[in-house]
Amino acid sequence: MNFILYAVPFFFVLIAVELLADRWRGVSHYRLADVINSLSTGVLSTTTGLLTKGVGLVTYAFALKHLAVIQLPVDRAWVWVFAFVLYDLCYYWLHRMGHERNILWAAHSVHHQSEDYNLSTALRQTSTGFVLSWIFYIPLAVLGVPLAVFVSVAALNLLYQFWVHTQHIPKLGWLEWCFVTPSNHRAHHAQNPLYMDRNYGGVFIIWDRLFGTFQEEDEDEPVIFGVTTPLASWNPLWANLQFYVQLWADARRAGRWQDKLRIWFMPTGWRPVDVAAKYPLNKPDLGAFRKFEVPLDRRQQVYVALQFCVYIALGSYLMNLENSLPTAALILGWGAVAFGLFVLGMTLENRPWALRLELLRLASSPLLVWLAPLAGLWPNDAAISQGAWLGLLSYSLLSGIGLYCCSNRFTRLAS
Repeated sequence: MNFILYAVPFFFVLIAVELLADRWRGVSHYRLADVINSLSTGVLSTTTGLLTKGVGLVTYAFALKHLAVIQLPVDRAWVWVFAFVLYDLCYYWLHRMGHERNILWAAHSVHHQSEDYNLSTALRQTSTGFVLSWIFYIPLAVLGVPLAVFVSVAALNLLYQFWVHTQHIPKLGWLEWCFVTPSNHRAHHAQNPLYMDRNYGGVFIIWDRLFGTFQEEDEDEPVIFGVTTPLASWNPLWANLQFYVQLWADARRAGRWQDKLRIWFMPTGWRPVDVAAKYPLNKPDLGAFRKFEVPLDRRQQVYVALQFCVYIALGSYLMNLENSLPTAALILGWGAVAFGLFVLGMTLENRPWALRLELLRLASSPLLVWLAPLAGLWPNDAAISQGAWLGLLSYSLLSGIGLYCCSNRFTRLAS
């Protein structure tokens, strides 16, 4: 069962509830651009996962068939409990290595880039983690955990982690000793030296207590969220590529070929001596920390938010029909989502060429509608095609009106 798919509506309901709590308490834990950026990386991660989830499933199934020392039954409650606990232990080590090794941090850093902390941050996920994360779950296959159980406990583990991304829930007494809570996960998302690289558990905090990586949230040390090398962008594609690009640049500049290779697998932050000397990284002083912000006209904010809803709908459509859609349709859908979210990110950054990109995005919509039935994104049916073209006409008209309302601001950017 796809628990994540059924949980998506509840995610958005709870985000709305948290927004109301913000308003009631007179605080502001949400910024529109940051929320759209977090949700954009989530949508991109989800649609990418439709194409790449086979990596984890195939490798797990292979390990289960060839490496398992025992075959556990799928219909025993203790197997599910055992798998749930063991999965979280494996997740702990994946998560910990994701903070301690360059190549893994390149993927995981996406989740930590937000300088706000709210429920939308939970949906901020990597699109490249599939490359290496499967390695850490091989122990479950070796111990004979059935594939169906593995997939289910993985989804449950991820679902649990959603609710801990909030600032509205204080410490929870004795639960702090056993489970990951909003308090100890807030510490995990901090860039303060006191909190960095701590609290890696997904469900159980006991792993951190056992392995010496636990840090309690300290009232005398307010958490500053984000990463020490700020993303400083609302572009979800750049969010996924930023650290890879830095590693590649350092590898290319390194004088010794050994350094060109080992930089990828060294502890996070390690750089070749010659590269660090010639190309120092200037990290902001936390004492003067300022969140990344780009002034944005209110009309532009509304326009981007409404356009973003289109990609939420497209991503949900792909998730709902993933098992019945051919690969060509998933690739087409992913491409449309990735390009659209990139353009909206550039608009949020007030880039001078944002208007040209937006016009290109809108102009490419007829191509998507034309290709969709050919790729199998929806049935090649006359009535459906007529409805799609009518929908495109309505969408283009409304988008044109929206662009006209924002025309003064866009014109200033493009000039």
